[in-house]
Amino acid sequence: MIPFLDLKKVNSPYDAAFQEKLKVVLEKGWYILGNEVNEFEKSFATYCGTNHCIGVGNGFDAITLIFKGYIALGKLKKGDEVIVPANTFIASVLSIVEADLVPVLVEPRLATYNINPDLIADKITAKTKAILAVHLYGQLAEMDSINAIAQANDLLVIEDAAQAHGAEFINQKRAGDLSHAAAFSFYPGKNLGALGDAGAIVTNDEALSNVLYSIRNYGSKVKYENEVIGVNSRLDELQAAFLNVKLPSLKQENERRMTIAKQYLGKIKNAKIKLPFWDFSNNHVFHLFVIRTKERAELQQFLLDKGIQTVIHYPIPPHKQKALKQWSQLSLPVTEKIHKEVLSLPISPAMTDEEVRFVIENLNSF
Repeated sequence: MIPFLDLKKVNSPYDAAFQEKLKVVLEKGWYILGNEVNEFEKSFATYCGTNHCIGVGNGFDAITLIFKGYIALGKLKKGDEVIVPANTFIASVLSIVEADLVPVLVEPRLATYNINPDLIADKITAKTKAILAVHLYGQLAEMDSINAIAQANDLLVIEDAAQAHGAEFINQKRAGDLSHAAAFSFYPGKNLGALGDAGAIVTNDEALSNVLYSIRNYGSKVKYENEVIGVNSRLDELQAAFLNVKLPSLKQENERRMTIAKQYLGKIKNAKIKLPFWDFSNNHVFHLFVIRTKERAELQQFLLDKGIQTVIHYPIPPHKQKALKQWSQLSLPVTEKIHKEVLSLPISPAMTDEEVRFVIENLNSF
């Protein structure tokens, strides 16, 4: 069986270093906001090219707290509208709702699955105050166009970079340094994954970073002194320690993903299968390799019978979820088409060349 993602195999090269980090944390006896968190925040900010990194509990909190931070600073207020791609994981939309803001769903480009900048202008109203750009599946959104629209309309731009660790723009800026602030998830299956939940916010906005350090910790910088309404969402010391081990290998692991993607793109030849768009730059780090087919159920079962596990990202679009039923009447045909047809193939740094060839051969024989 070729699993969709073998996390044990992905993490096995780090076993000894993980054990050593565990020993260090245990011996130090400091488990919340200690040296490992400080080290990771500095290292990840440097990696992204930003001045600040604030470690938080998970990727959802990272997005939500950016919005809450801007509300605390008076740059947003409850009821403001945030433009967001309709084709995304529901967390992107839920984060807006959680911050008492209003999501405005915009269709993606069918080729890239990312938000279509050509459709944004028509959605801007007097209440629009921000754009949440999602780098879906690991491919950067069209940030030049998005930032130009935002600048012309005095809007904040926030990146949901939960799937795009290390993706690079044409000027060699990385995901996280392409907006006012960016949210990352280190869920175990991400390109940079912890061994549990973890997340971070990166930004060059010093005022935002200052308020976020408080918000993540009950609104407090000084113990028992609460400046703002906060939450409990702190990057765990042990997860930070594991991330410190893995961060130096992120570039190499992304390169392996891109090598596999090139094999898939060059050798999968089946008229029933639509391959993803990629310009072969470093703007896509292939957190997921997502194909489309009108025969998804049949193909998924065919591959499973051959011993190849696949996953659907995502079967139900946000506006069709019961949790967001107030948006269920929206007409979003491109989004709905994508969610009916997408299928994610195995892709990870742990895959062997033989496994990649086996996946290709079976896709071509479908």
